[in-house]
Amino acid sequence: MAGSSSSAGAMEVEEGVKFGLAELSKSVPGGSAEENLPPVTPSRGFDLESYISNYTGRTRAYRLRHIALRCPTLQEEALRMLLHEVQTGQNVQLYKDVLELCRDKLGPPEKLRDQAWIDRVQESNDKTLEKLELDLCQHKLNSIKEKVRMGHNDLGHHHYNVGSLNEALKCYVRTRDYGTTTKHQTDMCLNIIKVGIEMGNYSHVVNYITKAEQATEQLEGSVVGKLRAASGLAHLDSGKFKQAALKFVAMKIEVTEQDNRPVTKNIHPDDLAFNQVIAPQDIAVYGGLCALATFDRAELSSRVIEDVAFKQFLELVPDMRELIFDFYGSRYSSCLALMDKIKGDVSLDMYLGKHVETLYDNIRSRALIQYFTPYASVKMPLMAQAFSTTVDDLQKELAQLIMKKEIKARIDSHNKIVYASHADQEASTYSSALQMGLQYERRTAALLLRADLIMHDLCIKAVRGMAPPRGDPRDED
Repeated sequence: MAGSSSSAGAMEVEEGVKFGLAELSKSVPGGSAEENLPPVTPSRGFDLESYISNYTGRTRAYRLRHIALRCPTLQEEALRMLLHEVQTGQNVQLYKDVLELCRDKLGPPEKLRDQAWIDRVQESNDKTLEKLELDLCQHKLNSIKEKVRMGHNDLGHHHYNVGSLNEALKCYVRTRDYGTTTKHQTDMCLNIIKVGIEMGNYSHVVNYITKAEQATEQLEGSVVGKLRAASGLAHLDSGKFKQAALKFVAMKIEVTEQDNRPVTKNIHPDDLAFNQVIAPQDIAVYGGLCALATFDRAELSSRVIEDVAFKQFLELVPDMRELIFDFYGSRYSSCLALMDKIKGDVSLDMYLGKHVETLYDNIRSRALIQYFTPYASVKMPLMAQAFSTTVDDLQKELAQLIMKKEIKARIDSHNKIVYASHADQEASTYSSALQMGLQYERRTAALLLRADLIMHDLCIKAVRGMAPPRGDPRDED
């Protein structure tokens, strides 16, 4: 039985193994994808050291690399911090890659290269790997399932720390055969999800999120929070902003029922403990922007503004909180000003950066629609003033929304007025009345025909003896 399960696990990991070193450099967070994005200028208050302190583990290095490639003004500082960061870990290959990245920026790699550190860490990694493999073999000989599971876990952690993600994925998948509790299964899923996110293999991430959510026992709040954050990242990566928003803002769990109503418990930002992937501040920013771009007013009110659980995360990012409240309160000038203020900072995020332009365009379009909807006509100069733009640019934006059928309106370009196109109420009333008259005529004719048939005794009565037996095919006719 264990053998068949192991072969199934090996088949599941095939997809992850396909990500070789060449593919990995393009798909992992901080890979080469951001090199095609335009340069970014952060806000004046952006502090790189304070920003990177929100994270732990290797994501610090990936984020520093992303910032170095996208922000010329912070490039030198980010590279110096990156070079120091990778030397606190065990990933020798990542250190060599960073040295190449620093070429012609901090100096030639030969001068920056710390060969003694490379030799020391490589030797330590080799010894640790040999010891862990010997321990695992010993545990298998003793046939102690819990020891074998822990051995695979330790080996997976080691491979992850040295940057061998494919090997780490294999080890984590193998622990499934030796897990005996719900916690063992969720730990396995979370480890695979972490590796999958780093590899950019989101199909694997979604698969193991589903497995973890199918646990028979109630999951802890921190586990649920991590699963929803990972699911939100998967949806965000594929451009499914509505689904991503629903995951990021759902930071609460159902613990019991009272009077046939679910009783929920909020997930506190300090309990999330997912800083090796994303910080609680990121939950607020990702969820806030995706919600503004996709939610209607009712959803924005119930799921974001009035939701106590998500408001805890919004408190960590005051600008995002104010932006959402300004949008909901139709204070578009201050809302758009805040969006411009934080645009550089959110563009430096390695998960959100490539989606910022699309999200900002969607938010602006929804603001235009929300502004125009209550009115029969709007003067474009006043509307342009509210959105801090020119009349000509506003006219182009409105024309695009009208062509997309997101706004039912027509533009008087001479007088600079936008008129709402409402349905012709008079024609609609006449059409409805005519339809009711025809329906009444048909029903009256049917009633008169039935009355004539009864009056002349023209009705067919079935003879009981001649009735077909139940189940006869003629019944269906």
